[in-house]
Order: sequence, then structure tokens, then C-alpha cells
Amino acid sequence: MRILLSNDDGVFAPGLTVLEEIARSVTDDVWIVAPHEEQSGKSRAVTLNSPVRVRQEGEKRFAVTGTPADAVLLGVMDILKDHKPDLVLSGVNRGQNIAEDTSQSGTVAAAVEGMHLGIPSIAFSQARNFRRGEQIPWETGRAWGPRVLKALLASPWPKDVVMNVNFPDRLPQDVEGVEVTRQGFRDEAISTLDKRTDLRGNDYFWIGYTGKLSEPPEGTDLRAVYEGRISITPLHIDMTHHAYRDALAKTFRAPDTP
Repeated sequence: MRILLSNDDGVFAPGLTVLEEIARSVTDDVWIVAPHEEQSGKSRAVTLNSPVRVRQEGEKRFAVTGTPADAVLLGVMDILKDHKPDLVLSGVNRGQNIAEDTSQSGTVAAAVEGMHLGIPSIAFSQARNFRRGEQIPWETGRAWGPRVLKALLASPWPKDVVMNVNFPDRLPQDVEGVEVTRQGFRDEAISTLDKRTDLRGNDYFWIGYTGKLSEPPEGTDLRAVYEGRISITPLHIDMTHHAYRDALAKTFRAPDTP
């Protein structure tokens, strides 16, 4: 099996090292094509108005000057064009990608790009900041990642689905198991602005996230990660609100009148 790895934290990120260890639990044919610089929050952005450059950083390791989607596209269609990967893995992201995070996540986007190119794809993320003052528990992905990967590979999923895996902010021995979940939605926005002024008197902003934990329903990715379980969510890119679509369609069934 040939596996292509990517991420949005950059080609030298510690989570990518963890992801490589996870991939090598099933094969030695592992290739890395990832952004040279951090590209968090880029979602499925592709670079259309400037050239994208590739630099080899080592054996089977390449850095790309573009986005996560660019990296997977180049990996599949150029670097590995003569023998395309059987699987795309993205991550392990430094921070959770749950609920509405998934629509902004470059980590999830890299997996979506792989799926779009016809390759089964999985995004892995490591939750953080739930244990204040503690280091990111990368060892949790090392311990649990191979088990999750092998279980997923033994249960093939539809071609239009990507798997979104989130490890909780707990040490391996404290993980409360694995749960297959649905995408949740927080009960309040967590985006924040930090407004500052530069030495010339001009305003500038840092954009980030903050806020309390929500009270999510059972069965959601939010609840699972909050309670210390590994969340596995099958995602797809159909963003249609089907229930409301049906209701809206009834509005336009009546004859048009001036």
C-alpha cells in the first residue's frame, strides 16, 4: 500500500512525525507532500494567482509553497503520477477539528482533496487546551492511531466520504474509547478579535478562538472529545440542508404571480 501524507501545520510539524509513525504501522511506502509553512484555516483554498513551487526535503519528502489542497493535488497528479497513492492521510493537526471547525480546517481539506481525486482519505487531529498548562499529548496519537487506521481500513467507506478522526486531550491510558459520531455545532461562536495599534498609530488585528465549552448533544464529535473519547466522523461535502430544501421547494410549487 502506498500512502501520501499531508497536513496544514507544515512539513516540519511534530504532528506530521506522529502521522508518519501511524502510516508506517501498515506500510513502508510512505510519501510526504505538505506545505512548507503553516497553512491553518485555509480550508480548501487553492493557489490560482501565483506559481506553486516544490522542494524536496529528503527521501520521499517534499515541501510545497501552497495550501494543503495544493500539496495533495501536486502529490497525486505530479510527484506520484506514475504510481498514485492508495490512501491519503492528513495531520496529525495541532488542535481539534470538530463541529464547525471542519469547514475551515486545512487538515480536513487535504483529506477532502484526496477524496475528490478518488483516493480514500482520513484526517487526524489532536485536541489541545482542555488540560490547562499541559503539553499536547502526541503520544495519544502514537498509541491509538495505528489501531484506528487498521480498523478503518478493514471497513471500507463510500467514495464520497472522508473520515475525520479526533484524539482527545488525554494521555493514552486515560482515553475512554472510540466513538463513531456526527458533526456537532457549538452553541456559541468561539471566534475572537484582538485589536492592537502599531507604532505608526494604525490598527491591526489578531484573529483567534476562545470561549467556554458548549453543551453538545450525545453522539456528536464535540461530546465525544469533551468526554475523553476518540471521535470518528464520516464527512462529505454535500452542504445542502435537505430538510429545509424540501420545505423551501413547496414555496415555489405555487403558480408564479406578479
